[in-house]
Amino acid sequence: MAGLRHQLGLFLVVGVVVMRCVWGRFVVEKNSISVLAPFDLRSKHDGAIGNFGVPDYGGSMVGSVVYPQKGTFGCEPFDGDKPFKSRSSPNILLLDRGEAWNAQQAGAAAVLVADNIDEPLITMDSPQESIDSDGYVEKIGIPSALIERSFGDKLKQALKKGQDVMIKLDWTESMPHPDERVEYELWTNSNDECGTRCDEQMNFVQNFKGHAQILEKLGYTQFTPHYITWYCPQAFILSNQCKSQCINHGRYCAPDPEQNFGEGYQGKDVVFENLRQLCVHRVANESNRSWVWWDYVTDFHIRCSMKEKKYSKECAEDVMKSLDLPIEKIKKCMGNPEDDVENEVLKTEQELQIGRGSRGDVTILPTLVVNNIQYRGKLDRTAVLKAICAGFKETTEPRVCLSDDLETNECLERHGGCWHDSSNITACKDTYRGRVCECPVVDGVQYRGDGYVSCEAFGPARCSMNNGGCWSETKNGKTFSACSDSEVTGCKCPQGFHGDGHKCEDVNECKDRLACQCESCSCKNTWGGYDCKCKGNLLYIKEQDTCIERSGSKFGWSIGFLVLAALGAAGVAGYIFYKYRLRSYMDSEIMAIMSQYMPLDNNNNNNNNEVPSEAQALRPGSSV
Repeated sequence: MAGLRHQLGLFLVVGVVVMRCVWGRFVVEKNSISVLAPFDLRSKHDGAIGNFGVPDYGGSMVGSVVYPQKGTFGCEPFDGDKPFKSRSSPNILLLDRGEAWNAQQAGAAAVLVADNIDEPLITMDSPQESIDSDGYVEKIGIPSALIERSFGDKLKQALKKGQDVMIKLDWTESMPHPDERVEYELWTNSNDECGTRCDEQMNFVQNFKGHAQILEKLGYTQFTPHYITWYCPQAFILSNQCKSQCINHGRYCAPDPEQNFGEGYQGKDVVFENLRQLCVHRVANESNRSWVWWDYVTDFHIRCSMKEKKYSKECAEDVMKSLDLPIEKIKKCMGNPEDDVENEVLKTEQELQIGRGSRGDVTILPTLVVNNIQYRGKLDRTAVLKAICAGFKETTEPRVCLSDDLETNECLERHGGCWHDSSNITACKDTYRGRVCECPVVDGVQYRGDGYVSCEAFGPARCSMNNGGCWSETKNGKTFSACSDSEVTGCKCPQGFHGDGHKCEDVNECKDRLACQCESCSCKNTWGGYDCKCKGNLLYIKEQDTCIERSGSKFGWSIGFLVLAALGAAGVAGYIFYKYRLRSYMDSEIMAIMSQYMPLDNNNNNNNNEVPSEAQALRPGSSV
């Protein structure tokens, strides 16, 4: 019975790994290695990035290859004080299936491990925890790569002949960089009793939390946590071992934390907490607070440690309350672990473990995947940040990726070979991978050109930026410019100058007989113009290029004044005459109307004294 228990526990731990070895899909992440010298050895090869050390994602390294005369496996420390450290170019140590730690201690900048058999490239993994008792693997900070046996033999032969072998290790294309957002995922575990691996992943979560949350809040990244689960064989579902390590009737299992089925925490406790952490991320993501996952996992590890016997549902709910997480929603997401049904969340996780596209199967913890490529190397804050920065499309990376700690600003030296002007406006744009030559936009003014040898300001405000790249000069308090605000592009020398607009020279109007050519004129050239004087009392008219009498000019003004005065007097007289005639006419009209409808008193008096003959004929007693 004890043998059966041991067999079942072993199956739960390594069962999926064994299946992956038979049917699994593994992908070897590679970097490029170019031989620069000697000339007859020039070629390009692949190197398999190791699972230890720190690959320089997005960067490159040029150095000299060194092959030790003794201790070619690097299993023992090398003699001397850093014998492979160079003051000029870096030394890249070539080893025969050895240890990178001793190479680093000897001053090597990188390690190439030559395979000892002819086979396709494989990923070098770090040694088991029991072998690496001194923790050397975690201290390795130089890049490492496995190369094919045939390539290693060629390097060794050239070095034995005394030739200087220069190579370039290039990681610029080791990480896909399709767009302005990086998508990455961490396959992890809530168990903190699994030794060095658990300590490594929890230290990483705590140290990387700040970067992760800022990048996600600003929309630069999309992070997703994942958790590996196993399953219990059908024949053992009702066994006590499956019941203690699995939920949902053996569908989702985790190894016993203490590897002791009789005491301590059980595997199903780990599965259930893994499920809770998945639901924390899902529910928080629904309210656009997905970064809260980092807070929850960090706080849970501190407050609910398995080592301190606080790993429990109650402690987890206290952490959720402190982070203002909706506990009921998270419970609903988790479902009932006793139900004999599929759990949607955990079933999705099992499906995602299988490799697809450019990513292989996930079989070990922790595993970091960036832009669907498995990250290789130490799970270190700076190293991982470099890998994420390498995943951005060039020129779209956030500012943190351009810090001095992560990359070298190539624009600081000779503007990176890009166009620049006398006022230090440059087309060089620093990027994480290097630099690009791209005509800039400065204070709202767009420059156009190839970015390497030419950039011209374009648009209405271009003259405000270094005079639009056109000629300009000031002499004797006068400034002339070949840039015109009325033109959106181009340079044209102003009047009085000739040239191509980038260089303008004064035109000698007097010498070239372009102006001041009248008989009475005297011409003197000036910068940007000329002075023309007339003899005697004559006045120079520039538009007609002629001289006229100054007195004639005064007479003309006098005549004009008299004409205006006469016109003014005529106008006043006409106004008075018009006003008088109009008044008289109106008075007569009014009198006529009033005489017809309203007889006046003086008319009545006249009628009493003088009667017309027609009226007298009609009086009584008169005869006709």
